[in-house]
Amino acid sequence: QVQLVESGGGLVQAGGSLRLSCAASGGTFNSYFMGWFRQAPGKDREFVAAIGWRGGTTRYADSVKGRFTISRDNAKNTVYLQMNSLKPEDTAVYYCARQSTGRWIATGLTQYDYWGQGTQVTVSS
Repeated sequence: QVQLVESGGGLVQAGGSLRLSCAASGGTFNSYFMGWFRQAPGKDREFVAAIGWRGGTTRYADSVKGRFTISRDNAKNTVYLQMNSLKPEDTAVYYCARQSTGRWIATGLTQYDYWGQGTQVTVSS
């Protein structure tokens, strides 16, 4: 059974940084694309970033381009999300997820089959 466990969330002031981690167990980590999503109160869950098998391919939502960086360490079965220049509108629960199939990065929720429990990120103004 695949398990994904996020960590690294917290409270930070606007302009600050946080690094989220997602540790995976079960399955073959380096055979799957991995993604980060977020859900703010009262809003739908949305795509943030995703990364290919070896980390050479990445994709970002327009709202985070230039501020967030996704990376992975296949030896540690871990994917990261470095978040810089945080804004209050980045406040949300952040989830990591495993893309179920495909050779291209997907941004739709239904294309991801395993999800973590989420970690809260709160950015104060």
